[in-house]
Amino acid sequence: MRPEEFLHMVLDLPEVTEREAFSNLTGFRVRDKGFCYLNEDEGFVLLKATREEQAALVADDPGTFSPSWASGRFAWVEVKLASVDPEEMRELVTEAWRLSAPKRLAAG
Repeated sequence: MRPEEFLHMVLDLPEVTEREAFSNLTGFRVRDKGFCYLNEDEGFVLLKATREEQAALVADDPGTFSPSWASGRFAWVEVKLASVDPEEMRELVTEAWRLSAPKRLAAG
């Protein structure tokens, strides 16, 4: 998957805003809550996930997924764009969005 494909995918979600984040990351937010970050130069995305999802992804495909950090009930997973399946990425970014979106917006 190319960074442009990811950008199209994430910006299609409701009420997503894009802004510069730290380092060379572009951050994506829903109602001012961050849910993913893109590093176009290095070809990876950081996605918000549950701790269980992070562990499952890393165990299933450590060549594509690696743990980033965890805090509270959430964890972040690093995803290599070059090796991720586009449909799986769509599911993962949608779930990351749901974890940050207000319940009414996520249910709609």
